[in-house]
Amino acid sequence: MLASVNSLNEARLVLKSSADIIDLKNPEQGALGALPIKTVSTIVQAVNQTKPVSATVGDLPMEAELVFNAVSIMATTGVDYIKIGFFPDGNWLRCLSKLTKITQQGHQLIAVLFADTQPDLSIIKTISDAGFSGVMLDTMDKANGSLSQIMSINEIEKFIASAKKQHLLCGLAGSLKEKDIPKFIPLKADYLGFRGALCEKHNRVSQLDNNAIQAISNYFKPIINKVV
Repeated sequence: MLASVNSLNEARLVLKSSADIIDLKNPEQGALGALPIKTVSTIVQAVNQTKPVSATVGDLPMEAELVFNAVSIMATTGVDYIKIGFFPDGNWLRCLSKLTKITQQGHQLIAVLFADTQPDLSIIKTISDAGFSGVMLDTMDKANGSLSQIMSINEIEKFIASAKKQHLLCGLAGSLKEKDIPKFIPLKADYLGFRGALCEKHNRVSQLDNNAIQAISNYFKPIINKVV
């Protein structure tokens, strides 16, 4: 279970739940809006390696230097995983080539592909060749609905199979709800990501709600235990 938070207070709230990964992003700034570097550093220090922490670098155009610089700066925070959105247009191959310099330094990068842009899954091998640690399937325009509404189970299974073939960590997200959990768990992705389902009135730009967190967390944990 990956839980996205936008502040130190939210991170502390999620730490009390069954979440396995604390994900840092600012949902008010887009699909993968980034938090300030200082905030990320503060949260990383507060979590103190009790759970892995991931962070996004923002909804950036796929310009190699721009993405490289953003990832380089984020790497200074000590975050465990850095998530990079692969948005339409731009030069994906040039970005991946440039980012190889960062993966060679031991930093763990996660490529985020967007289901509503119909990504070509053949890029997953190139992502692996660039030294990335994982790949994630998300949605870019939250108004289009959840991942389960945008992409069929068969298509999601193909994504997972492609990721596992390349020995990459594999995650699913995109306005996931409690009802999505039982149909996604059997697909055996490495994690499922949540934001909106954990918030007040299931509004991703609202603050996290403890009751909503527990509703997901309590339902999620028994299923994971059963699968393991």
